[in-house]
Amino acid sequence: MHLQESGEMYLEAIHVLSGKRAVVRAIDVADYLGYSKPSVSRAIGLLKEGGYVVVSDNGGLQLTDEGKDVAGKIFERHTLLTSFLTKLGVSPETADEDACKMEHVISDESMAAIKQFMK
Repeated sequence: MHLQESGEMYLEAIHVLSGKRAVVRAIDVADYLGYSKPSVSRAIGLLKEGGYVVVSDNGGLQLTDEGKDVAGKIFERHTLLTSFLTKLGVSPETADEDACKMEHVISDESMAAIKQFMK
């Protein structure tokens, strides 16, 4: 299953929230992203069908190994791009917003070059 940008955003949100709390629920993702609960529920269903997320009996969301791979890659891109843009003089707020857009479309080749440059 090919993920669209929105699917990647949900996985990244679950990844980030998992680092902050023991149990991540759909309402937590909705609050984090500023989306409605029905939208999040629908997206979680699609991610579950795609094998990226499992939902426990208590409603907790957990990333599968494939979900963790995608979320980790997107999170790393977001973090690196934010850092890169701020080093160029972009305000932290704008850098964060722009990185969120760029992380989904930038090529692996360009990311590798930025990563190398940042070292």
